[in-house]
Amino acid sequence: MKTNYLRSALLLIAATALTTVANAQKPGKKTAFNSYNNYDTFDGKGRERIQTNWKGKTYQMELMNNKLVALAVDGEIIPSTKWNEYSAAIAAIREQIRKDRIQAKKDQAQAKRDQEQAGRDQQQAKRDQEQAARDQQHAKVEQDEAERDQQQAKRDQEQAAKDQQQAKRDQEQASRDQEQAKRDQEQARLDQIQAKKDQERAAEDQRVLKQMTNDLVADHIIPNEDALHELSFNGEELIVNGKKQPDNVFKKYSEKYPRFAKGNTSYENGKRQFNGLHIHRN
Repeated sequence: MKTNYLRSALLLIAATALTTVANAQKPGKKTAFNSYNNYDTFDGKGRERIQTNWKGKTYQMELMNNKLVALAVDGEIIPSTKWNEYSAAIAAIREQIRKDRIQAKKDQAQAKRDQEQAGRDQQQAKRDQEQAARDQQHAKVEQDEAERDQQQAKRDQEQAAKDQQQAKRDQEQASRDQEQAKRDQEQARLDQIQAKKDQERAAEDQRVLKQMTNDLVADHIIPNEDALHELSFNGEELIVNGKKQPDNVFKKYSEKYPRFAKGNTSYENGKRQFNGLHIHRN
């Protein structure tokens, strides 16, 4: 049993290493959180392989029917007797992956609905234009009949006037429908641009926070990255783990991280707030 476990773990590390190299050779799609490199289910029998960078460590794991069967951290194979020490990190990684998958499906569904609505608006505009053309033709027929009979012509002219008014309303409606379809398409394009900006900004915030955490470690304010439990940073003060930092430290970090200082940034137990944007990482 131990031999099979070691063989499975070694195959996992080799496979994920090859996947990482392959992915590095082509551009990857950014996500709202760049906390992990990749993950995938590589067979249809309940076996799942995950590789991720989480809080400065590289995790490689293999699960069978949602149960952990192999684990490596920073390239070191972890025996099953020590898996409980990593249960919190593993649970957080899997929860983040689950949330990202759900969000991706929601974004795709919304984009599809927007496209379908734009298509329906265009079809309606076409039908309205065709109806307007038919109404105009009908008005012409009735005007011709009015010439043969004055009484009938009067009634036909009145009807023609009504038809012309309806045709005008139909044309106006068709124009509004076309404008709406155009606005819907433009809004869909702007939504995609904004979504990309939000993803890039989230990734940049995460990168800067990691850099700032490294600086706190380098300045001996915290012993290591995992020791950062609470941070409050604004234009007036810098508080790390409940302790207000001296003015020289506050000035140094304000100059190096002005956006965090001006944006009233806070970090607590894996949850960040930046410029009113709440990012939850359980």
